[in-house]
Amino acid sequence: MKRNVLIIGAGGVAQVVAHKCAQNNDILGELHIASRTRAKCDAIIEGVVAKGAMKVPGTFSSHAVDAMDSAAVAALIRDTGAEIVINVGSSFVNMTVLDACLETGAAYIDTAIHEDPKKICEAPPWYGNYEWKKRDLCAAKGVTAILGAGFDPGVVNAYARFAADQMDEVTSIDIVDINAGSHGRYFATNFDPEINFREFTGTVYSWQNGGWQENAMFEVGQDWDLPVVGTCRAYLSGHDEVHSLAANYPKADVRFWMGFGAHYINVFTVLKNLGLLSEQPVKTAEGLEVVPLKVVKAVLPDPASLAPDYTGKTCIGDVVKGVKDGKPVELFVYNVADHKEAYEEVGSQGISYTAGVPVVAAAMLVASGEWDAKTMKNVEELDPKPFLTILDRIGLPTRVQIGGLGGEDRAWNA
Repeated sequence: MKRNVLIIGAGGVAQVVAHKCAQNNDILGELHIASRTRAKCDAIIEGVVAKGAMKVPGTFSSHAVDAMDSAAVAALIRDTGAEIVINVGSSFVNMTVLDACLETGAAYIDTAIHEDPKKICEAPPWYGNYEWKKRDLCAAKGVTAILGAGFDPGVVNAYARFAADQMDEVTSIDIVDINAGSHGRYFATNFDPEINFREFTGTVYSWQNGGWQENAMFEVGQDWDLPVVGTCRAYLSGHDEVHSLAANYPKADVRFWMGFGAHYINVFTVLKNLGLLSEQPVKTAEGLEVVPLKVVKAVLPDPASLAPDYTGKTCIGDVVKGVKDGKPVELFVYNVADHKEAYEEVGSQGISYTAGVPVVAAAMLVASGEWDAKTMKNVEELDPKPFLTILDRIGLPTRVQIGGLGGEDRAWNA
């Protein structure tokens, strides 16, 4: 049994994590949240208190820390007595926070793959470039590290495992992420603009026919007729979970599809063609050195500010095809989330909600011991059923269409 949680980060996802940890603090124990700017943490805690989110009376404290400083993070873990660290800071800090957990013995959970700020869209093996290099050390020290435990990656990995467990052989996994909501702004990104744009400016990698296939962003599109949100256009995109799922299901084709509207694609294309999405510094006529990508980030709306006006729903799920008893089978395992409902509950929009709720479910399973693996795991390497059970209870219920999209629709455990 592990108790006491330290949340790293103070953005929109961290806000969701804070509320959900508070709603389950009878299981998780004392709560702490830290970022470079303590005032942001204080504001999140004030929101938790205003919503009356704490299930039982208990500690929820704020702290200032530079998450790029592993020694400082380790000191904070010791000072707080945290046995579980939920990292929802920038993906640039994954390795320093993980190192702090290795030093202190705290369990580590994150929601996205590590990124080097000097590199854009690195080639596979993505996890193999960073996190998986620490896998043997986690096992040697008995430290639990659960990688990519948000929604995608995270829940979609569990969906793939859930479907695969019902098949003799998996032939393809297509992850489809559609946000059919509207924030009402001319242009904005649903999470950190810097991370968002970095994700889509390089080569798109998918795992097909037993190897990596390369495409350009927006080169391959497909219409998907999904529950609730209807028919939406999605494009083949590179994503974290493609790598881990390809490693665990190497005989299956693994693809990630993300929905984009024509307006987003137009603005993105103009910004990219003008060089405004570059991470390389340039000098202005006045001699100031600036990074174009960081300038774009500075002028765009803070993703957290979108929440009050966001309407509509998301639909994210896995189309999994395979063979059972010699016959072809297909399942669509999915969730539908509502932006307005997310805002009313925790003050965040639906994209942050779908990323933040699962990592708390993972923390609860580490606390109970069910996912306290004492080594490094990706989500599909863990039993998905207790995870989906908790998600049903805390805000992200799972449904399944038997026979694939448009098939018989039912609860995953029906």
